[in-house]
Amino acid sequence: MHLITPDKFHDECAVFGIYGHKEAANLTYLGLYALQHRGQEGSGIVSSDGEHFHQEKGMGLVADIYTKSVLKRLPGQIAIGHNRYSTAGGNNLKNVQPLTVNFAFGNLALAHNGNLINAQMLRNELEAYGAIFQSSTDSEVMIHLIAHSRGDTLLSRIIDALSQVRGSFSVVLLTDDAVIACRDPHGFRPLCLGRLKDSWLVASETCAFDLIGAEAVREIEPGELVVLNRDGVKSYKPFTKTDPAKCVFEYIYFARPDSKIFGDKAVYLTRKALGRQLAKEAPVKADIVIPVPDSGVPAALGFAEGSGIPFENGLIRNHYIGRTFIEPEQAIRHFGVKIKLNAVSEVLEGKRVVVVDDSIVRGTTSRKIVKMLRQAGAREVHMRISSPPIVSPCFYGIDTPTKKELIGSSHTIQEIRKYITADSLAYLSLEGMLNASPGSPGHYCNACFTEKYPIPFTKAEELQLGLF
Repeated sequence: MHLITPDKFHDECAVFGIYGHKEAANLTYLGLYALQHRGQEGSGIVSSDGEHFHQEKGMGLVADIYTKSVLKRLPGQIAIGHNRYSTAGGNNLKNVQPLTVNFAFGNLALAHNGNLINAQMLRNELEAYGAIFQSSTDSEVMIHLIAHSRGDTLLSRIIDALSQVRGSFSVVLLTDDAVIACRDPHGFRPLCLGRLKDSWLVASETCAFDLIGAEAVREIEPGELVVLNRDGVKSYKPFTKTDPAKCVFEYIYFARPDSKIFGDKAVYLTRKALGRQLAKEAPVKADIVIPVPDSGVPAALGFAEGSGIPFENGLIRNHYIGRTFIEPEQAIRHFGVKIKLNAVSEVLEGKRVVVVDDSIVRGTTSRKIVKMLRQAGAREVHMRISSPPIVSPCFYGIDTPTKKELIGSSHTIQEIRKYITADSLAYLSLEGMLNASPGSPGHYCNACFTEKYPIPFTKAEELQLGLF
């Protein structure tokens, strides 16, 4: 049994919440299904009937966890849910969210997308005061901070707790009679507000609203906290205002192409714009443009549009593989890539090929793809990447390799080209990427390309995160 480890940044997590619908759990399940791309390790739903919490969790994919009988065990008109990809904490059921607790202010559940850079230090302090942790996830720190707060209302305790954490958080909390959603002051991770008749919803991306026929109302702003209850929606801005630092990698790779994130146009159109800009910056004489599916498709369409070179599907993806597969005893060349992708020799034979992908992380997959294209008859292979070289890890909610594992941090573009055996290699420039993305270029976090982190690290955090 072998684990598929794609040469990509790993997805983060998805959150969803709904207030005031008789099928709250069912709609949460559908919302999480639409957000499956943001986390495939495990999923959980907690619902409230006004007096009691009801919870179901499981490892694996949303459609496999929530059967009809499972959803029947989640009554109530309020619910929140979470899809997990571990960025902090191991891969086991204890770390699957939402995390739940019963304390002086009643029942509370929390689902978190993001990563807290001071989580370990806060955890050490809390444990010194007698806190007992049930999981290894950084998200549980927030639960304990709420429980230890001296605030006289639950809302004031939540604000107090979130004011103490550093890093990225788009969180959704469930109480006995409300859903509370909050986004960190930098707005690293997306969070959207939606409406379905008299019900209010929050989700990581708008594609979750589309599936259930809900209207996407607006983006929850960086540093905003909203309460969804019988009075409708109430907004608070309790945190010190700071410069936005929205994750630009959401546009490059993470978000679903049909989503609108950060309050702007569809992700698909931005990815096409990145491809057009790439064609302008790195032209090449070629016969066809092909994408590395699926994430490279919009950028490849943009490159074809910008260059006038015909678009073709030269690589076909198998969409039905699970997270594990049984490898044959007799070695098959490039088996790990071939189980996901297969080259179409009739499209590639004798052609000068431009292959477009969104990023190169370690370079191992790109190398195998180039060799596969040559085996299928491609005369030349020119690799084009719709983002700059990745030179540093992310500490704000993406599960990234260490700096030494990132090929862009220690190799020149020419050295990477030689390693992946392409005839040419070009990346999109930082300026080109930011200008092709919606809104102000200064509103994005691009630390993975620049090593300029929006939140300065303390010495203790640098030691904890292994930056020395």
